[in-house]
Amino acid sequence: MLACPCSAFNLRATAAPANPDISDPEPEPKVRKLKGSPQFNRWYRARALRSGHKLERPSHGTGVLEVNPSAQRTSGTLSLEPTSTANDSDREVEVTDSGKPIYMVSDGTGWTAEHSVNAALGQFEHCLVDRGCPIDDVERLMEIIKQAAKEGALLVYTLADPSMAESAKQACKLWGIPSTDILGPITEAIAAHLGVSPSGLPRGAAGRNIPLSDEYFRRIEAVEFTIKQDDGALPQNLSKAGIVLTGVSRTGKTPLSIYLAQKGYKVANVSIVKGVALPKGLFEVDPEKVSGLTINPLVLQTTRKARAKSLGFGDNARSNYSEMAYVKEELEFARKVFAQNPTWPVIEVTGKAIEETAAVILRLYHDRKQKCSMPRISKRY
Repeated sequence: MLACPCSAFNLRATAAPANPDISDPEPEPKVRKLKGSPQFNRWYRARALRSGHKLERPSHGTGVLEVNPSAQRTSGTLSLEPTSTANDSDREVEVTDSGKPIYMVSDGTGWTAEHSVNAALGQFEHCLVDRGCPIDDVERLMEIIKQAAKEGALLVYTLADPSMAESAKQACKLWGIPSTDILGPITEAIAAHLGVSPSGLPRGAAGRNIPLSDEYFRRIEAVEFTIKQDDGALPQNLSKAGIVLTGVSRTGKTPLSIYLAQKGYKVANVSIVKGVALPKGLFEVDPEKVSGLTINPLVLQTTRKARAKSLGFGDNARSNYSEMAYVKEELEFARKVFAQNPTWPVIEVTGKAIEETAAVILRLYHDRKQKCSMPRISKRY
């Protein structure tokens, strides 16, 4: 079993008062300053960059957070705002004092619970997730639930074993823990529809024999093909791919290709490099298979700098790979390639998770395969 405590920091931006001339009848509380943790600052800046937002740089070296002592402690939140002398557009946000934990408990891999919660968290801004804490019996399950009660956590569980699910339900009711059973309701609905009782065993349980299907082998074949075709390798096989991705370096072509391959699609990706001729096969393949990827230049530069650092290049090492001028030139070169091939959809990946970009590509793929009427593509997705 897996129990995954997910500490989510919920931040909420608040607007400035409409009329700053109107004074508050109550005296302003004394404000004490608190430096944000390096981890929080790094995370906040990285998220802003991935979203393509311009960061306001304070006049001093490190950001300082002002804590309003009048914030209600009963809600577990503090009112925080970054201080800056640059302008009055700084945002005020609220961050939980110790986080609002979500415990995900499963008697399988935990994949269903994790992805369901992550999908729901996509509706909320500024969430940090930590994972861990394996469990393997009812006693350990009870320990996790007790810990969730102490932390005021939400418990989300996918327990195939009916007795385990019932134990979790009763324990949560006893200790007043808000809980959600993800697997139970849909399993009961399918059982009623089919008129067959569920086995009550999680996937991969001992004694459960799951036959290998054609779908399984198709996915394995797709992954093998995609790995061999990574980064423009074997361009003569581009015609055998179901999906072809192209874009400049660090636009996420490889992880996106692998993600699609795990869903059973044969994917090839080709890098666009300024001054390097693209393989002829890219223009000979069915253009409806090809999708272009583009990204915000600031985000691309940041990603490339991190990549160069991971490869051992120091800050003093000069390379046009991560220079802003070269980044813009390469993106412009890619834009011209896309313009010369107007049937290729161009997908903006800035601020998008791999799953989001994949969803756009698959929608286009299936629309074309089913011969749905599509207008001439003249915009980015």
